[in-house]
Amino acid sequence: MSKKLKVYAPYDQSLITEISMVGKDEVEKTLQIAHNLFLDKSKWIPAFERKAILEKVAALMQDRVEELTKTAAQEGGKPYKDSKVEVIRAINGVKIANEEISHLKGEQIPMGLTEASTNRLAFTMREPIGVVLSISAFNHPLNLIVHQTITAFAAGCPVIIKPAANTPLSCLAFMDILQEAGLPKGWVQCVICDNEVAEYMVTDERVNYLSFIGSAKVGWYLKTKVAPGTRVALEHGGVAPVIVEKDADMDEMLPMLSKGGFYHAGQVCVSVQRVFVHEEIAEDMANRLAELADQLKVGDPLDEETEVGPLISTDEVERIEEWVREAEKSGGNILCGGKKLSETCYAPTVVYNPPQDIQLSQEEVFGPVVCIYSYSDREEAIRLANEMEYHFQAAVFTKNIDTALECVEKLNATAVMVNDHTAFRVDWMPFGGRDASGEGLGGIPYSMHEMTRLKMMVIKR
Repeated sequence: MSKKLKVYAPYDQSLITEISMVGKDEVEKTLQIAHNLFLDKSKWIPAFERKAILEKVAALMQDRVEELTKTAAQEGGKPYKDSKVEVIRAINGVKIANEEISHLKGEQIPMGLTEASTNRLAFTMREPIGVVLSISAFNHPLNLIVHQTITAFAAGCPVIIKPAANTPLSCLAFMDILQEAGLPKGWVQCVICDNEVAEYMVTDERVNYLSFIGSAKVGWYLKTKVAPGTRVALEHGGVAPVIVEKDADMDEMLPMLSKGGFYHAGQVCVSVQRVFVHEEIAEDMANRLAELADQLKVGDPLDEETEVGPLISTDEVERIEEWVREAEKSGGNILCGGKKLSETCYAPTVVYNPPQDIQLSQEEVFGPVVCIYSYSDREEAIRLANEMEYHFQAAVFTKNIDTALECVEKLNATAVMVNDHTAFRVDWMPFGGRDASGEGLGGIPYSMHEMTRLKMMVIKR
């Protein structure tokens, strides 16, 4: 008898459904199907057919926005209005991938630059890398699935997707859409399995590309398990530092920091977490951010008025409570929140000047908590921002272009936002962590290029 995965709504812990899980025998068949498709070039789908299928996928998703929104909100806990934005973004992601197919091309390599290279023509071309295995996260249950499947399919690769155990329903709904759009069997396969079976797939030599979104501990471990030659893309968390100079426009900045810190209850890898503010405005800024946070409506994600939903599990609520209590006992000033609202919801929290050596200051909180630190020396603030092992996206708020450029240059991050929050993203830009925060680049065009490899042809005349 197969094991059952029970899917619970994170807000009220009600059981949504049970899904049968597969074991090693089933995933062995899944791997073989994907591998055989890649080996048999007669079964490869021409670019024009991939484009036609993706057009149908986008149209079907557009017809089901409401249904997809409610599914994502219920299983993931992201508020209804933010889940709807995610669904619209996912549809746009399919369109971006469709457009990017025409940009998967090579180039002419110059010859004749040396005597030995005369009388030759050389060109590069891009080929699909092979079987893609994607392991996804819970916090964007539809959009991440699009990023980890449609990119591979658009690049010409068979893909196997394992959704997060907390949020498999959006993925399954998307699989139905792919089938209805006419996607040939086997090109995108969904696997509901436990971690042991997932690791079995990761180690398989038939996997040419591993896309993993999740914790750094798991991601770096899985990288050690892949077969030789398997390309790896890892997207982990960050601590999203922000530098705020005394000339920053407070009225424009505060709503952005509130959104960046408390969107999806802070369960985003680039959520605003550590904000370094010039001492002349730090206390005022912290109090005003606390006022905004205190006004946010926390509750049922299916309520269209809700602004902050639940944490993904009660264990996460308990962890955040422990971290905030540690900050308070160590001298941090809790300006708002700092308490459980229920077993599943935590109040949006602003902590002023917590010590640098506690968990809230050292680790990714992945919850609705923003820390404000006052500084007198910007160089010291940048040093503190950079001393973490996690480096993903960062931000600076200032009206001085020289200060902005200095921060962009000195902050260790893959992207630095100027006068915007750290969680800004569009899906055609490069996106990914560096150092402990990850490896490889996301962003639909960049993922598609990573899922291909170059082949060169040299013709001697």
